[in-house]
Amino acid sequence: MADILKIGKYEFTSRLIVGSGKYPDFKTTYDATIASGAQMITVAVRRVNITDPNKENLMDYFKDSDVQLLPNSAGCTTAEEAITLFRMVREATGIDIIKLEIIGDTEKTLYPDVIETIKACEVLAKDGFTVMAYTNDDPITAKRLENAGAAAVMPLAAPIGSGLGIQNRYNVVFVKEAVNVPVIVDAGVGCASDAAIAMELGADGVLTNTAIAQAKNPIQMAEAMKHAVIAGRMSYLAGRIPKKPYATASSPTEGMIQF
Repeated sequence: MADILKIGKYEFTSRLIVGSGKYPDFKTTYDATIASGAQMITVAVRRVNITDPNKENLMDYFKDSDVQLLPNSAGCTTAEEAITLFRMVREATGIDIIKLEIIGDTEKTLYPDVIETIKACEVLAKDGFTVMAYTNDDPITAKRLENAGAAAVMPLAAPIGSGLGIQNRYNVVFVKEAVNVPVIVDAGVGCASDAAIAMELGADGVLTNTAIAQAKNPIQMAEAMKHAVIAGRMSYLAGRIPKKPYATASSPTEGMIQF
């Protein structure tokens, strides 16, 4: 059976989500996305055009693919801004699956404002949006977002664009235990091994942008991320051996011939 990722009414076979920022042009964005095998690509609506048909439009590059555009509210700092933005996007494009991102600290950490995020999530979910909510790595906030109608929660692994990898592995596990919706590790992934670790911890998916877009070879890194997410997911499903403080012989010792 296919290992399907279900987010609200949507289903995906890839558990890797990529971003569209920081690439030199839309062609490179497209090529890297296809190499990654991802079926969703986030689009910061305030920075990347998907609503004006009279200008170069990212939607044109993906119109013949099975890649779902995932508008996000990067740049919004209040619930009201995000709600208005997404209503406008749905009116212009018909897209109703969104990444809700409301930043509280715009100068240094780019950490989310979880209070504004929960407020916006409640309104947007009632409006019929499939909300994927970017948040901190806190299980309590994650549960409140689920209660507010989020179809998926997206805890940060580290500050956006930092490439630091997963800074608190326990919190990823705690968030996963706290909610019944998919958990997508978002922000801070720096290389393929980070993605594999996130999946081995039980995350349902990984979102990465900078690690691919600013790699020396974005296409190659995109493919590496693809395989890392697949390998990490398979490893998690297979079930790792328990950690032990001392060595255990690889070969059985019972029934050995004595000399």
